[in-house]
Amino acid sequence: MSASMYNGRLTSLSHGGGCGCKIAPGVLSEILKSSPLGNLRNIPAALLAGSDNNEDAAVYQINEHQAIVATTDFFMPIVDDPFQFGRIAATNAISDIYAMGAQPLFALALLGMPVNVLPLDVIQKITAGGESVCTEAGIMVAGGHSIDSVEPIYGLVVIGIIDPKNLKRNTGSQVGDSIILSKPLGVGILSAALKKELLSEQGYQEMLALTTQLNRPGQALAQMPTVHALTDVTGFGLAGHLLEMARGAKLQARIDWSSLPIVPEALELVKQDIFTGASTRNWASYGNEVQSTSLEPWQRHLLSDPQTSGGLLMACAPDAEGEVLELLSKSGFSAAKKIGSFTAGSGLLVNT
Repeated sequence: MSASMYNGRLTSLSHGGGCGCKIAPGVLSEILKSSPLGNLRNIPAALLAGSDNNEDAAVYQINEHQAIVATTDFFMPIVDDPFQFGRIAATNAISDIYAMGAQPLFALALLGMPVNVLPLDVIQKITAGGESVCTEAGIMVAGGHSIDSVEPIYGLVVIGIIDPKNLKRNTGSQVGDSIILSKPLGVGILSAALKKELLSEQGYQEMLALTTQLNRPGQALAQMPTVHALTDVTGFGLAGHLLEMARGAKLQARIDWSSLPIVPEALELVKQDIFTGASTRNWASYGNEVQSTSLEPWQRHLLSDPQTSGGLLMACAPDAEGEVLELLSKSGFSAAKKIGSFTAGSGLLVNT
């Protein structure tokens, strides 16, 4: 295919899109078993967070009050508009810094494009979209790397900084903690409908609004001692990231289905059997750890729906729940809700 044959649909050039491109958690776990880092006994004490428990970013302490936070995230198009694709990819990458409670400092661009297929102005719009979000976050794209690839790929390496005493990992949940989610679920389902040309204009605009909303409150949440654990919901879905928190804390996460914030159109679509292949792969990887009296197939697809640039997921002391929700609401996260709590046990329990 040449540039002259480009049909204007970026999503037609890739086999998957957004965080739905991620390797399934079960497969990734097998791959990482052979990682040398997992077998090292002498990991430096300065490495406060690494590949253990699938943390959102690596954290390396450089002095008593400063630690460097580093992450990378990239994927294939989730929308056809090149500028919006760049915005979504950049927002998603920066989110990992906020999910550790850190302040982003600068970014490096990762660009893989089929240069003989996509017109140069389309590629320029992708990078411009990413740069616009970095500007909104108060950082600059200071460099990067590019390759000629078969499918379009864009993302960022993002470097941040934090005072180690404010670092929030995904492992710190305590018995009785409230579980709070800041964004509604269903972005993966909306993206699947978009690819099938079944998404309404209103649904598309809601999808753009959710996936380009920076998770800035992570910095303020990190400074609250009553917030014990923090992560964001991305490619493994709500259930996958809750299970990471539960395993890390050696507790059970319990959620109430009726409390879950869900995009209304996504709820309608999933009941019509519209979902991503990634949600099926996700459930195959961890569904055995999810307990429930009765879950319909569409409910499983929502729990495992890959969220591109999804919401912050946190555990906080019950008496801090109101303060956390107020902070999120004032920051523009009006859909934020308490969805459950942590108790003794293991795995994820869903009350339907």
